[in-house]
Amino acid sequence: MNISSTKLLHMITGKLLGDGCITRQEGRKPRFQFIHSINDKDWCYYCYEELRKGLPLALPHYRKFRDDRTIKGYTESYQVQSRTDPTITWLESLWYSKRKKVIPFSFLEHFLNEEALAWWYQDDGHLSKVGPIPKKVILSTDNFTPIENRRLIGLLSRKFCLHFRLDSQNRLILYDQLQIYYFLRLIEPFIHPSMKRKVITPNTSSPSFAKKRTTIYLPESFHLKKPTVEIHKKFPMLPKLTNIVIDRNSYISFYKDVIANFSLKEKNKGYQIVIDGQYYYHLQSIKSQTGLSFSQIITICFSNNY
Repeated sequence: MNISSTKLLHMITGKLLGDGCITRQEGRKPRFQFIHSINDKDWCYYCYEELRKGLPLALPHYRKFRDDRTIKGYTESYQVQSRTDPTITWLESLWYSKRKKVIPFSFLEHFLNEEALAWWYQDDGHLSKVGPIPKKVILSTDNFTPIENRRLIGLLSRKFCLHFRLDSQNRLILYDQLQIYYFLRLIEPFIHPSMKRKVITPNTSSPSFAKKRTTIYLPESFHLKKPTVEIHKKFPMLPKLTNIVIDRNSYISFYKDVIANFSLKEKNKGYQIVIDGQYYYHLQSIKSQTGLSFSQIITICFSNNY
């Protein structure tokens, strides 16, 4: 085995939460299996190459089936199936009850990490966008019961500071834009190139040094006596904040310490100001990395929480 057993179980966790399953014929030992659409051939082969380092997998097998629901009249996919193995037999005892897939929560406590989350998302997740703006993340969990899914939501909240909801189709949904950006940064290192449709691309445009006029909304409790002067004094903090959010590790800590507890629920007051091009660029960069609005970014600068 050329892969650590822990890493292998992280990937298998994501696969079994997603499109993976463990099949078993009567009188035979169980086998690990996953099937992907022909459109996800590259992802299928990548999963095969990674998992074959620890599981006895056969090569992906092309399949074509009649399907009257499609325009072509058939569907094409690739299937990967394993030979029997003690690890798979052990996994089946955890993930199945009377041949019905269940969520083994004690197992997930140990092996549901960021990589597992990324594999699950690439298998069974969807990013809804309007243009470049993310609107919701969907994780399909309809194979599990609503009771299991509500408990899974609690686990995701505790382990990752992500607060999903359960929709009418028994799927996990993330609506909050700041959390969506955070979720995508969590799984960023584990996204396969063929899955770029499930991520967003931060703005990397060159800075413009033209001044911009905009309105900044700040909490009324700030009691600004000279708003323009006081807001402008916070702008030199923006390059430091840009560096924090560009780096994934420092951004994740910043999210948990600052953004997750951030709120603009109190009444706000608008201030029209002119922003120098260099600082406007930093505001745009921070926004594209985090989803924070300009007003939220400046509010954070006033709070001095970083």
